[in-house]
Order: sequence, then C-alpha cells, then structure tokens
Amino acid sequence: MRCPFCGQDDTQVKDSRPTDDNAAIRRRRACPGCGSRFTTFERVQIRDLVVVKKDGSRSTFDREKVVKSLQIALRKRPVEDDQIERIANGVYRRLESLGENEVPSKLIGELVMDVLMELDQVAYLRYASVYRNFREAKDFGDFLGKMGTSSGD
Repeated sequence: MRCPFCGQDDTQVKDSRPTDDNAAIRRRRACPGCGSRFTTFERVQIRDLVVVKKDGSRSTFDREKVVKSLQIALRKRPVEDDQIERIANGVYRRLESLGENEVPSKLIGELVMDVLMELDQVAYLRYASVYRNFREAKDFGDFLGKMGTSSGD
C-alpha cells in the first residue's frame, strides 16, 4: 500500500481488525519512510456497479465519493469517521442488493439523504444544498419549510 503522505510503495500493517458491521477489515498502517500513520479499509466487491448520471453518462461507482461527500456534510458535526464508513457501507450494500449492474446517481443521492435526515439535520441540509443545487437563500428557506412539515413540526 502506497503512503498517502510521501508516496513510498511499501508500508507496514500495525493492526488489523473487522469494522463494527463486519463488512470490511480496518488496517492501521505505518510508513517506514516518513513515519506517518494512516488507516485503510479492505472490503469485498462482488461486481462493479455503474452509475448512470443525469446527462446519461456512465462511470464506475466510487465508494470514496460517497465517503467524501458525507465527510463534507458532517464536518464539525458529532459523528465519528467509523460511523461515516458504516453509512457508506450501508449505501453500497443497498445498491448491491438491488441486483442491478447500473444505478442512477439520483438513487445514490436519495439514499444518502435518507440516512442524513435521521442522523443529523444540519448535515442533511448541507448535503441537500449541493445535491438539490440550491442557488439562492430562498431555496434554503423553501427546503427548510418542507423539512418542518415532513418531520411533523
């Protein structure tokens, strides 16, 4: 495994253990070159999922894009990195369980929004603002109004 800090090709595994949901192996690694430590996750991939985007283009599903979007939405929120990994695993498993080789990007966004709505409404709003392409403050107000009525307030 290549070190993300210095690029050295050979890093050492210091600790391995399953994740909480047993969907992956979490490995703590150390780089003998620069001394940095980092974590990797190893998971089973049954088949390649293809994402069909709004414009009709297709690309291979990249779980790390889901993780990064969750990290941005949950930045400075009381959610641990392991929880973000579990959410991304759950989204991926739900997509795999559909049994389809191709999934629309809209479905991925909706699955992430469903989880964020239950987990943290601030993160939900952050994610929705990008996903729904809010362009002005009025868009936030309209969305907040819908959030208030959908949560029973």
